[in-house]
Amino acid sequence: MEKIAVIGGLGTLSGGDLFFKLLKNQQVLKNQLNYHFIFEQQPYSQINSPLYREGDIKSRKYYTYNVCKNFESKGVTRVLLPCFASHSFLEELQKEISIPIVNIFEALSKYVQSRVEKGAKIGVLTSDYVKNNQLLNSYFQDYDIVFPKAQGKLMEAIYGEQGIKHGHFDGLALEYLYEACMELNEQGCEIILPGITEISLVVEQLWKRGIPIVDVNQIYADYALMNENANPHKAFKLGILGGVGPSATVDFMSKIIQNTPAKKDQEHIKMVVEQNPQIPDRTANLVYHETDPTIAMFSTCKRLEAEGADAIAIPCNTAHAFVNSIQEHLNIPIINMLTTTAEHIREHFGLQIKVGLLATSGTIQSKVYYDVLKEFGFDVIVPDVQHQGYVMESIYGNDGVKAGYTDGNCRDNIVKAADFLIDKGAEVIILGCTELPLIFPNESDIIKDCGKIPLIDPTLVLAKKIVSMAI
Repeated sequence: MEKIAVIGGLGTLSGGDLFFKLLKNQQVLKNQLNYHFIFEQQPYSQINSPLYREGDIKSRKYYTYNVCKNFESKGVTRVLLPCFASHSFLEELQKEISIPIVNIFEALSKYVQSRVEKGAKIGVLTSDYVKNNQLLNSYFQDYDIVFPKAQGKLMEAIYGEQGIKHGHFDGLALEYLYEACMELNEQGCEIILPGITEISLVVEQLWKRGIPIVDVNQIYADYALMNENANPHKAFKLGILGGVGPSATVDFMSKIIQNTPAKKDQEHIKMVVEQNPQIPDRTANLVYHETDPTIAMFSTCKRLEAEGADAIAIPCNTAHAFVNSIQEHLNIPIINMLTTTAEHIREHFGLQIKVGLLATSGTIQSKVYYDVLKEFGFDVIVPDVQHQGYVMESIYGNDGVKAGYTDGNCRDNIVKAADFLIDKGAEVIILGCTELPLIFPNESDIIKDCGKIPLIDPTLVLAKKIVSMAI
């Protein structure tokens, strides 16, 4: 089913006229069960004001954005925007809206191309703002565009107290429009195009006087119904479940930025982050059966989903013990850092290498990392009880990395654990807690007995994976 929405309020009467012309389209009347139409008009302070200032356009931007976001929540499949001036910011609006907005200039341009030979004169009745904008020139570059000289009278016919916007479809408003059309006729215009949607309300009266003016609202409605609008290009947006822990989240974002081949700000990846350090401790739940973090993680993921994220990253290794149960209730993927890390090791070191794992006791006991690595075919080495204690002290101790330390006892303890893994045959070591790479900010290897053992930073691996998805 098509769910088509019209943004009212930018021209109350013209919006209603467009909505009616959608409803009476023969295609719709023959297939009424296939269409769901929505018309929304919110209070808008400049509803009857002509465009004089840049501020007028900015207010239209905020208004149309708010209405479109409301349409997104209702599952609308395409939006009609019956306001020529508002199409001047259509491109920037479309980048922030997932629903395709049907282009009124494109509709009118296609109509003219099918009926008027190139090079012909076409008359245009529009506002000063649209007249001075380059949209008309870009869409009708193959034609000679002519405007009436009495622009003041045209504006009076639309916006004046006795104008069309105030519900007056005859009298002075109609006469001013007729004068403008006659002037364009005398200049040899083959067709007259309204660049103001309110003019559609009086075209039948102008037709009776022999004016070759088109009904732009009818053209727009027919075009919207007859043409499949391609989904707009949407820049990739990453959702980050942050706060698990806070420093790791910042580190992860920094790695995404550092690994994005951007030459300017606009080429970087969109990210929406919920830094939620109140999510219950994952290790405490897995080891000591304390508060389950699943609902807190899930609700955070749903908020990221609602913010338009295309995928979610969780810069916390231990949190991945809960990912499978959460994923089946989401509509967007969580990019699994553990699987991505295993793929990285396979690609760069092969399957015969022995993998050492430094991680929280929760990660170790849940076997979430162990199972992934085993599934890939790796031999996995983990610390014994004593050295696992050193790992936990390095992470959670009073002078551990979660407390803001990255040197001293914090580093000494994790090096002891790493040495143990190397002595047991580890050929690469995964820093399987996202805070651990903070202890080795400029190191990709650990040296023991004059040999170098590669350190695998899953945060960095995930960041590079995200970048490859986005570009």
